[in-house]
Amino acid sequence: MANLLRIFRERHSISQAELARRVGVSRQMMSAMEVGNQEPSLALALRLAQELDQPVEKLFRGDADMKATE
Repeated sequence: MANLLRIFRERHSISQAELARRVGVSRQMMSAMEVGNQEPSLALALRLAQELDQPVEKLFRGDADMKATE
């Protein structure tokens, strides 16, 4: 699943390690989610959306949706 985690994390000037700490995962897990190798649970996706002050639908979209916005 494509996502905009890295973009919104950087806009908030938060490191991977800090965001990972805030949502309760490892930095490695955060990295894997950012590059699309790992999908978050619904609960984790909601925590990420809250931390990044974005609706979950804006953070996580299908690949076709991501290409349409590029």
